[in-house]
Amino acid sequence: MNKIIVSVVLTIILILGINKFTDVIYHVEKPKTSAYQVDVATVSSPDTEKSSEISQSGDIMALFASVSVEEGAKIFKKCAACHSITEGGANKIGPALWGVIGRKAGSISDYKYSKALVAYGKTWSFEEMNGFLIKPKEWIKGTKMAFAGLKDEKDRAAVILYMNKNSNNPLPLN
Repeated sequence: MNKIIVSVVLTIILILGINKFTDVIYHVEKPKTSAYQVDVATVSSPDTEKSSEISQSGDIMALFASVSVEEGAKIFKKCAACHSITEGGANKIGPALWGVIGRKAGSISDYKYSKALVAYGKTWSFEEMNGFLIKPKEWIKGTKMAFAGLKDEKDRAAVILYMNKNSNNPLPLN
């Protein structure tokens, strides 16, 4: 048994020794400058990422011309599992969204919002809703909404248009 243990240990030492010996023989110095240069224009922070996501999505008002309320109704089916959009509709897992555009965030009295959404306190404008629908958990840190978001800008515009139509006082589109 001792011979087996000694031979295993000796093999490990021999392999490590050969590795170190070859490193000494074939030592290659790192170049002082990289052969492949990467130009970095700006450094982004979380605040600039939020605004750059909106600017990448383009002007939401301009997108309304390329989508329809009917398209929004189809896409809203993803939301319908958690939200109702009918007038007088009940809260589900998420709050009722009748009249959400133009309403203050976290303002339905009979729904228990997350502390983050109540503290957010902004009014749901077209731009706010567009930013929120990109990735809700990143737009309002701490929200309970587990939706991954709508990546396609036209899908977001169609859903916002549909939500605006389903309101007591829809906001003007100009």
